[in-house]
Amino acid sequence: MSRPLSLLGAGLLTLALITPLAAQDTPKRGGVVKLAYSELDTSDPHRHTGTIGVQQVYVETLTSIGKDGSIEPFLAETFETSPDGRTYRFRIRKGVLFHNGREMTAEDVLQNVTRVKDKVGRGWLSGAMKLVTSLRVDGDVVEIVLKEPYAPFLALLSELWILAPESPGWNETISRPIGTGPFMFTTWQPQVSLEAKAFKDYWRRGLPYLDAVLFDLRDNVDASLALRAGDIHIADVPGDSVETVAADPKIALQYLTDSQWCFWTFNNKSPVAPFDKSAAREALTYALDKAPYMEVVGGKTVVTNQMAAPGNFYFDKALHEADRHARPDLAKAKAMFRELGVDPAKRTLKVVSWQQAYAQAAVQMVRQLGFQVEHIALDDLGAQRRLNTFDWDLAPFCSGPRADIFLRYVRFMRDGPTTQLWGSPQDEELDALIDNASEQVDAEARKAGYLNAWRRIMERYYTVVVGHQFRPVAVRKEVKGYTAGFTTSPNRADGGLASTWLDK
Repeated sequence: MSRPLSLLGAGLLTLALITPLAAQDTPKRGGVVKLAYSELDTSDPHRHTGTIGVQQVYVETLTSIGKDGSIEPFLAETFETSPDGRTYRFRIRKGVLFHNGREMTAEDVLQNVTRVKDKVGRGWLSGAMKLVTSLRVDGDVVEIVLKEPYAPFLALLSELWILAPESPGWNETISRPIGTGPFMFTTWQPQVSLEAKAFKDYWRRGLPYLDAVLFDLRDNVDASLALRAGDIHIADVPGDSVETVAADPKIALQYLTDSQWCFWTFNNKSPVAPFDKSAAREALTYALDKAPYMEVVGGKTVVTNQMAAPGNFYFDKALHEADRHARPDLAKAKAMFRELGVDPAKRTLKVVSWQQAYAQAAVQMVRQLGFQVEHIALDDLGAQRRLNTFDWDLAPFCSGPRADIFLRYVRFMRDGPTTQLWGSPQDEELDALIDNASEQVDAEARKAGYLNAWRRIMERYYTVVVGHQFRPVAVRKEVKGYTAGFTTSPNRADGGLASTWLDK
């Protein structure tokens, strides 16, 4: 369950030194674990567009997200926050080596923060970096001062990777990242594979146990057959393969703690009539049948109308129960289009998606209203490029999990990262609502602020949430010590691939 950030205003926070997860058996050394778990869109960790799972084995951060969504120290041995929520002090862990053998210093951390602040204009951290008024090093402490309180800050730092400034391409685009992780960036074939060999001088002594990890980066490939054959050890499981995989006695299913949310979104930046009107977007949404849609998504799912799932701190029960699209209403949809003077039979709806079964379900639902559909189903990079042309009407996708609720809302902001996935609303008032929520030190006030922003999104039909899926991760039983976390991160303060070993 994602829980509110209670650290702001709490003063000094000191957490224990990180130790490896205890294993039930004596770990064995050697071997290569193969994963079909995520994708990698860039060799520059500061410039990612959301594909963060893979890179976390070779780059690490000041903070880490625990299994329950709490914030834990990682490369920072301790951190403290001033009572007004504006000043952060991070004591940098000693004895941490970069993969080139040089010890990481507080000055290196400062240079990474400065690079993200000055060089990454529309990244996940761009909003936070605009608030930074002061950066300084005091011995092994890095102090960051913000001009106003910013509740997501510590969570967002779990995605600010610390690299050696001598990494090739530092001044432009990093081509070979030099990090501190348990494995090193070794051989990358984009959209094919990444080999990451073990770093023998990793700062968590005795780890990792493996010789290397190998990621299969091919997009939209169902890894369940390779998993069952033993050619893959750890993999994301498509919803329609969950039952088959779960029935295999050689495989165990784990679930990420946070959910991914499934939605369809409209072209909000340059919409073409009639979908330049919220009433037309509402009418189309009455064709959405949420329950069977989420059945097609598959696995462990829940239907709702919010960015947070039931059980999450930011979920609002009253808003959930008032969902006007909990069930489809084709008659109402057709009546609304008649009132708008729209004949669906004369309009071709352009749909962009990944190559997923739930996108086909969305297409079939809108066809019931009489629309002709031009469906463009692409791999991840192809879909992102096509979305960015804004030559489309509707886009059904699933996204997440994320380290903080803000990382769900930031994509609705005009200066947010990869905003095309949410149709890129150009809404100054929505930006202000999201900013206001993120400034709230009090957790309940922050929750209320985000709900105000979500109501505006719902009222204008920028995006419509269908439901949430708790993503299953399949792990072969000869893999020991691996635990899925809050998000897709395979290397965290509380475990992951550094503590993983093969029993064969």
